Formats: sequence, structure tokens, C-alpha cells
Amino acid sequence: MQEKDTILYVLTKSQEYLKTKGILNPRLDAEILLSELLSLQRIKLYTNFERKLTESEKDQYRDKIKRRGNNEPVAFIIGKKSFYKSEFKVNSNVLIPRPETEELLEWILSENSLSNRRVLDLGTGSGCIAISLKLERPDWDISALDISDDALQLAIENSNQLLGEGKISFLKSDWFSNIENNKFSIIVSNPPYIPLNEKDSLMQDVLQFEPHLALFIEKPEDFYKMFIEKSKVVLESNGKIYLETHHDWAFKVQEIGSSLGFKSEVRQDLSKKNRMVKLTL
Repeated sequence: MQEKDTILYVLTKSQEYLKTKGILNPRLDAEILLSELLSLQRIKLYTNFERKLTESEKDQYRDKIKRRGNNEPVAFIIGKKSFYKSEFKVNSNVLIPRPETEELLEWILSENSLSNRRVLDLGTGSGCIAISLKLERPDWDISALDISDDALQLAIENSNQLLGEGKISFLKSDWFSNIENNKFSIIVSNPPYIPLNEKDSLMQDVLQFEPHLALFIEKPEDFYKMFIEKSKVVLESNGKIYLETHHDWAFKVQEIGSSLGFKSEVRQDLSKKNRMVKLTL
């Protein structure tokens, strides 16, 4: 019989509770939340199974497990998420960075090693794309835009922490509305791309807690036509657009780009879904 209040005991009970709530990875989530609370690496939990939690630790952990049982994402409970090579602050004002977006980032980096690139990140959210690019390419001049004041505030916090102040230009803008007469060699975006008719099929973690403004798109064809047309105006000769898209829309985006004079390429993500589009002017 497990001794009460030990790490092993509370992990086991938390796993059982989360399982009854339909959480997909109850043990993993329980471990992440406890390791974060105790400032221990997850592997260290297993070498400290007999350690007893204090009353304060139990209260804090109980609250975190309850939140997870109510479908709140682990990243929002602990306030951070790893992306590429860094850890980013996240909250309910931004999307949680995802592995598919890391693949988009890697595509950009693999093809663009030159210095003095001017880059525009549209819909920056947590800033994970812009900041990761700047960390890998310090000489690039990067601007990051978002319509949400709360998202921009968080992106600036992440940038200041990971890069230092003033390394990226952040600006509030509804897509291209506040862009001055600048020219960019690269435009990157992970825009909203989930059709409204798929809303009910989303996991509750996403639907209840992540910002709908950054998730859903009402008229995809109109949006992509606008996006590509306006990108063309601010792109340098031979400039490139890198987009993350819904897998059902990648080839349609490619078609729209071709009709507007772009060369195009579609790439699959690691799940073999047509997820990324590059358009070259």
C-alpha cells in the first residue's frame, strides 16, 4: 500500500482522477504539473517517490490538477511552452506553439542563410516564430504584428527575456493595415485556418481556452486572396511567403498564389498532412 501524501501516492491519485475526466495523457500531465510545482525534472520524481508533499504543495497541486481536469491546457496552467530551442511564456491570449509550426520555421531557416533579410511575421501571437528566427539569424531585421494588445504584450515579454530589449519591432496591426512603405524579403504567418464547420470536432482544451480569433476562419478563399495580394505589394523582388495552412487548403492557396504570379511549393508535416506553403515572387 502506498504511503499517503508521497510523490508516488499523489501522482497515482491524480492520474486516476484525470483519467475519469477523459484527459488523453493523464500520467504525463500529472507528472509535468508536479515536476513544475516542485522544480524537479520529471525523471527526478521517480527517484524521490517517497518524498512527502507539504500541505501548501498539496493545495497548489490539487488546484492545478483540478484545472487540468476542467480541460485547461497544461501549458496555460504552468504558463510556458517549449518551442524549437526556447521556452515561451503563454496564456489564453495566444495560441500554444505547436510542432507543425516548428517545421515551418525549419523550412525558412534551411533556405535562408543570408544576412540582412527583412522579415515580417504576421499574427505573431506569443512571438515564437519571430523570436526563434532572430535567435538563429541575429542579423535579420524582423518585424512582428498582431491585432491583439494582450498578445503583443506577451510577445514583447518573451522577446525581452530571450533576446533583450528592442531586438524585434512589434506593432499592432490588423494584418497589413498599419504597415508602412517597407519592403520585406520574407513574410511568414501561421494565420487562423480552422473552418467554422470543424469547430465542434476540436478538443475541449483548444475550444474552451485558446483564442478563437487566432483559430477560426470564416471565408478562407477571400482571406488567402487578400493575404497574398497585399503581401505582393510589400515583398521585394524574389521575396517569399511561408504559410502554415489547413491541410485541405494547401493546394488551393498554391493555386491562388500561382494566379497572382507566384511560384509555389507545398510541403507535408511529419503527420503527412499538406500543411505548409511557400510562395516565391
